[in-house]
Amino acid sequence: MSTAKRTGAQPAPHAADAHDLIRVHGARVNNLKDVSVEIPKRRLTVFTGVSGSGKSSLVFGTIAAESQRLINETYSAFVQGFMPTLARPEVDVLDGLTTAIIVDQQRLGTDPRSTVGTATDANAMLRILFSRLGKPHIGSPNAFSFNVASVKASGGVTVDRGAGKTRTEKVTFTRTGGMCTRCEGRGSVSDIDLSQLYDDSKSIAEGAFTIPGWKSDSFWTVRTYAESGLLDPDKPIRKFTKKEMQDFLYREPTKVKVEGVNLTYEGLIPKIQKSFLSKDREAMQPHIRAFVDRAVTFTECPECEGTRLSEAARSSKVGGISIADACAMQISDLAEWVRGLDEPSVAPLLTALRGALDSFVEIGLGYLSLDRPSGTLSGGEAQRVKMIRHLGSSLTDTTYVFDEPTIGMHPHDIQRMNSLLLRLRDKGNTVLVVEHKPETIAIADHIVDLGPGAGTAGGTVCFEGTVEGLRAGGTVTGRHFDDRAAVKESVRKPTGALEVRGATRHNLRGVDVDIPLGVLCVVTGVAGSGKSSLIHGSIPVGDGVVSVDQAAIKGSRRSNPATYTGLLDPIRKAFAKANGVKPALFSANSEGACPTCNGAGVIYTDLAMMAGVATPCDECGGKRFEASVLEYRFGGQDISEVLAMSVREAEEFFGAGDARTPAAHRILERLVDVGLGYITLGQPLTTLSGGERQRLKLAGHMAEKAGVYILDEPTTGLHLADVEQLLGLLDRLVDSGKSVIVVEHHQAVMAHADWIIDLGPGAGHDGGQIVFEGTPADLIAARSTITGEYLAKYVGA
Repeated sequence: MSTAKRTGAQPAPHAADAHDLIRVHGARVNNLKDVSVEIPKRRLTVFTGVSGSGKSSLVFGTIAAESQRLINETYSAFVQGFMPTLARPEVDVLDGLTTAIIVDQQRLGTDPRSTVGTATDANAMLRILFSRLGKPHIGSPNAFSFNVASVKASGGVTVDRGAGKTRTEKVTFTRTGGMCTRCEGRGSVSDIDLSQLYDDSKSIAEGAFTIPGWKSDSFWTVRTYAESGLLDPDKPIRKFTKKEMQDFLYREPTKVKVEGVNLTYEGLIPKIQKSFLSKDREAMQPHIRAFVDRAVTFTECPECEGTRLSEAARSSKVGGISIADACAMQISDLAEWVRGLDEPSVAPLLTALRGALDSFVEIGLGYLSLDRPSGTLSGGEAQRVKMIRHLGSSLTDTTYVFDEPTIGMHPHDIQRMNSLLLRLRDKGNTVLVVEHKPETIAIADHIVDLGPGAGTAGGTVCFEGTVEGLRAGGTVTGRHFDDRAAVKESVRKPTGALEVRGATRHNLRGVDVDIPLGVLCVVTGVAGSGKSSLIHGSIPVGDGVVSVDQAAIKGSRRSNPATYTGLLDPIRKAFAKANGVKPALFSANSEGACPTCNGAGVIYTDLAMMAGVATPCDECGGKRFEASVLEYRFGGQDISEVLAMSVREAEEFFGAGDARTPAAHRILERLVDVGLGYITLGQPLTTLSGGERQRLKLAGHMAEKAGVYILDEPTTGLHLADVEQLLGLLDRLVDSGKSVIVVEHHQAVMAHADWIIDLGPGAGHDGGQIVFEGTPADLIAARSTITGEYLAKYVGA
């Protein structure tokens, strides 16, 4: 018997039990100012603070980034060469880290071949199921994949027999895939309007092409056609012979010589498909997107009826259901169907498939279908899809990092998400959540509040402790924690209406509704009830209608708020006019760029499998411009000093005095209006949060001469204090004569509305109907819908 047991004394604590904290000391990533915190392990810690205060920099840029980097370093140099390289974050001490699993808001791939099923394991398991149980049997799981084409090949293979002897053997290779040959697994076919590509009354030499960017002297495009020798460049296109037209439009890639240079000639149709149609539409420049919208129409593939699958794949069935039928089912229905299958030979597969499908339902995504393109999911839906693989995980003592997991969630769904976060914690994991919603902050074991402001005014820890301590504290989050927007005493009267009749997109059931104009109209309902289908599917964008959705802003580290909003143009012109030189000198991407770093401001050194090193350029000192450009001044400042200003500072600078520039001032006013006064003009877009990017997009659209604004969840990424500012902006838009339609779950926006349209009553095929139309006060009084109940609770009615 041990001494401890004999004496009844407590055993000495084990050394391993002392490691119950994640310690961060001296973090300086982005705007963090030597932040030091101690985060308890195996607890739920919520990080709060105004947008831009440094939450993501601390959680994702410091803790999660270092955890991932250290895990990557455990692999061999060979394996690391195939992995993303991560730099060590700027921090003095990081202690007590565990393996981090990051579940962020990054959208799932927008590739047309990516669906909810392929983005998770569900589709792979279904393919195996049908390859084992499907009647008639058509082949391996590949035979049910719309991403695998059927291939047949045969040929001679030379086998070395030794002693200089060889023998040729005939080898045949066959692979059965499930891809529809007509649409190549995309589900839709494109029909190109040739009249939008060229003017057939002109010859190529006369500039027949009307494609953006195809200038007559372009070596790689127009001159390849004109000087290929396959076509007569001086003959009007309408007079081409049948063979010339075939070569012009459809010829396979062919090597040709133009001025002694080897080039590839390709028919116009496949060239357009590769150069324009293979790209994500949202990533295109506006004029290119307008051209594609004019020239190309997408229709459902007539051969596979949009299922993407070959006839053989659709013919094989299990219990009368084909894999195309299964993927088109609502996931909650598919889970029931799989539960009804009882086949001992595939029992482990059925168990795993049931688990995956039940996870979809449990996390509130049972209304999706597996054939839903992944690019159409909202940021919140994409984040929850990523969560699915972790719900049934047996891992413990892991750090789960979530970025606003309640985005896109109705208050009804937030309770479900809270229980999932607590379940992960109760399994012995450390859960770190960046969040603004009071409902989720309230369940935290530990809170870290950053601030006090945003950008350079933030980056410090204002509070650490419990929810009660936060409420009693004097921080911005603490003061606004119990804020509740009141219902208006009097609402605006509509000046007209947008009539929607018989809307049937996705799950809508022939919806008829009049959307009022001249007021703030909020469209709400549980996730998957049909809000976006109704608004984005029934109101065409253009002709006075502007839609600000959640699609990500595309931009490299050279892009910044000044370039994205067009602010740099009037600034460059003002500098050029004041100094009598060319505007191009004041662009770091053009003539004024520092020749050493090419205008990047830093020199990147690639270290193969190790993280590359970015060092400030010695020549320009990180200012991005060559020295001679910095001698030119405007209003007493050089161009690099202007780009280092915050939006609010720049608004004052360009608003009065010698530097007064009305065109620049108008853009800066809009940026301040949307709550981005703290970001700097030259800050790379890659450093902005999701909410900041959406507001940057809103500021850009506010310049357009539009009468109707459609906003998709504008409170995304907004702190409680910032929501108040957003409501003020929406009011100013309506008071200036605009109509504002907001798809939103935030109760503060609902309470502030003039008119509410509530969809439901449930999600998927349980939704798609209008369950309420009227004022917020009427919705609260009736309490006839889920939204009404939560809104009444919110305003304390």
